[in-house]
Amino acid sequence: MIRKVTLQIAVPTLLALMAWNAFLAINHLNQMQKIAALTLESSAIQAGLSGVLKDVIDMETGQRGYLLTADPSYLQPYAEAKARIGTDLASLRAGLANRAQPEQSLESQVESLAKSKQAEMERSITLRQQGYRRRSFVLVNTNEGKDYMDEIRRILSSLSAAESTNFARFDGERTAALKRVLSVTILANSGLLLLAACLFALFRRHERLLAQEAAGSRQELALRDLQLEKLTSALSGQARSNITAINTNSRLLLENYGGFLPRQGHEYAEQMKEAAAQMELLRQDLVGSRNGSDQQAA
Repeated sequence: MIRKVTLQIAVPTLLALMAWNAFLAINHLNQMQKIAALTLESSAIQAGLSGVLKDVIDMETGQRGYLLTADPSYLQPYAEAKARIGTDLASLRAGLANRAQPEQSLESQVESLAKSKQAEMERSITLRQQGYRRRSFVLVNTNEGKDYMDEIRRILSSLSAAESTNFARFDGERTAALKRVLSVTILANSGLLLLAACLFALFRRHERLLAQEAAGSRQELALRDLQLEKLTSALSGQARSNITAINTNSRLLLENYGGFLPRQGHEYAEQMKEAAAQMELLRQDLVGSRNGSDQQAA
């Protein structure tokens, strides 16, 4: 009874622990996916900051080259960066949408400064295209464009430092999560292994005890069969003796005293002989059936 109750408790407990282990694995996997997504988002923002800075630098490089040489080929980097910067600013704005309000405000400042810087470069390039070389240089010497550029660099550097901090935090959370996953996985699997081993040992012990009980039952049954066989043999011998005596007495009665018996007495004697013969046949059938059962059991 105790073994049965133990098995009824141990098996559901093992299944519950397996389900709990699977739940923990899925939960940790979801956490790792979230942290990985945040890390990728931070990397994308860093790439967006670098892209915006590169666009402004390329535009400024093309502007200066054209102002110095009046060669339109120098405007190619400017034109390419001008075509990219709108998309890059939009991507940066989308990437910072989940960040704090101060970071979003800095991104808005970058957009405003980039537009102002682009307008300043457009004016200088237009003056140079119109042949006003000196006036274009005077515009550059006002340091308006330099001030825009310095402020853009400062803000982008500040945003990059903030994202570096976020990236380091996400990386730390990822490392801590990995350690937790490893610890919980080792602990849970060790518990499952221990419980499974105990349950296996319990099953083996239960199997051995069942085998012992079966062997004991077979021995007890064999002993009872032997006792029954002895009893059957004794009863059969006694019954045979009684039947033989009845049969002999009936025959002697008819042989010796048949002439003195009335007709009804003869009938009674005949009935006794017939009953004795039927009882002998029944005894032989019972003994034959018992011998057949013993042979099958053997």
